[in-house]
Amino acid sequence: MIEACSVSWLTRYIKTVIEGDLRLTNLWTDGEISNLSRSQRGHVYFTLKEGDSQIRCVMFQRQYRGAPLENGAQVLAHGNVTLYEQRGDVQIIVDFVQPAGVGARHAEFERLKEKLESEGLFDEARKRALPAFPHRIGVVTSPSGAVFHDICNVLSRRWPLAEILLAPTTVQGAEAATGIAQAIRQLNDEPHIDVIIVARGGGSIEELWPFNEEIVARAIYTSATPVVSGVGHETDFTIADFVADVRTPTPSAAAETVAPDRREILARIGGAIATAGLTVRNRIDQTATGIERAAHRLERGVPNFSRLFERLHSQMRHATTAADRSLEKRSTSLDGHASQLRSLNPGATLARGYAVVQLRDGKQAITSVKQAKGKDKLDIHVADGRIPAEVSRQYGF
Repeated sequence: MIEACSVSWLTRYIKTVIEGDLRLTNLWTDGEISNLSRSQRGHVYFTLKEGDSQIRCVMFQRQYRGAPLENGAQVLAHGNVTLYEQRGDVQIIVDFVQPAGVGARHAEFERLKEKLESEGLFDEARKRALPAFPHRIGVVTSPSGAVFHDICNVLSRRWPLAEILLAPTTVQGAEAATGIAQAIRQLNDEPHIDVIIVARGGGSIEELWPFNEEIVARAIYTSATPVVSGVGHETDFTIADFVADVRTPTPSAAAETVAPDRREILARIGGAIATAGLTVRNRIDQTATGIERAAHRLERGVPNFSRLFERLHSQMRHATTAADRSLEKRSTSLDGHASQLRSLNPGATLARGYAVVQLRDGKQAITSVKQAKGKDKLDIHVADGRIPAEVSRQYGF
C-alpha cells in the first residue's frame, strides 16, 4: 500500500537532511551576485550565480554590517545551506562575504577574526599582566621539534628557577587544533601554573592554520592562566595572537617575555644594595653631623658655673654685710627703746623712795584722798615688796 506524505513533512525532512550534512555547513561558495535587495528590517537577499547554476542567499541584519554587496560583484560567501520551508527553496544563510580572489583561507581568517572580535575575545581590557617571577611555566607545542628545545634553552639561561611543564601536542594537520585546545585545558588543570606559552615554528599559512581555528581561540580565551602566543615568525599573525594575553613574534621571544633575565635581576639587586649602603652611609654622616652640631649648641648653651658661683659669693657677701648693718641698726634702736622702757619702769621709781597705793579689791591705783574711804583695805607697793594697810577714817578736803 502506498501512503502519501504531506508537503510539510517532506519539506521538514529535506531540511533535516540538508542541515545534517556536514558538507553543507561551514561552507564557502564563490559566485556572482544578482537580484540584490534589502528588506525594511535590514536583511539582505541575493542570488549567487555561476554559469547556468544559481542558489538563493540571505544575510540577516546582525551579520550584514556593511558587507561589500552589489549586483555583478564576484564574491566568496560563507554560511550554511538550509531549506526555506515556506517556499521550498534551498538557500544559503550567509554570515560573511569577501571579494573573490582573496582565497578561501584568507577569507575564513577574516571571517573568524571579525566574529571573535565582535564577541570581545580581542579586547585589551580583558588581557592580563604576566607574573614578574614565574615558578611554573607551561608550554604547548610539539615535543619533537626544535621549538621546545629553544624555549628550554632560553628559560634555563634567563630564569633557571622556573619549572617547565610540557603539554605535548601536534601543531600541524587536521587534528592539531583539537590537540592544542586540549593541551591548554590540561595545563589549566595543573596546580600553580603561572603562565602558558603556545608556540610553534614558522611555516606556510596551511601549516599555521590550526592556530586560526575557533576551538583554539576559545581555549585561549577561557584559560584561567595568562597565555603568551609565540607562533611562526615576526610577519606571521594568527587568531591565537589576537586572543592571547601577549603576542610575541617567535617562540624564543615568548620564552624571553615570560621569564626575567637573572643577570639583570642580579645587577638590579647589586645596584639596590649599593644604593641602600650609600643611603645608610649618608644617613649616618648626616646624623653624626647633626649630633656634632647639637653638641656645639649644647656646649654654648651650658652656663658658666664659675662665673655663677662668683656672682653668688658676691651676692652672699653683699647680703651678709647688709644683714649685719641692719642688725646693728636694729640693735642700736632696741637699746634706745630699752633705755626708754627702763626710764618708764615703775620699779625704778619705787627704788627712788616712791610708793604705789592700790585698793586691794579693785587693784585700782589711789591717786587722790577722795578715792579712799574709811575701812578700805589698801596695798602699798614699795621697791622690795607690799605693805598691807587700812584707812582709819574718811579724809575730805
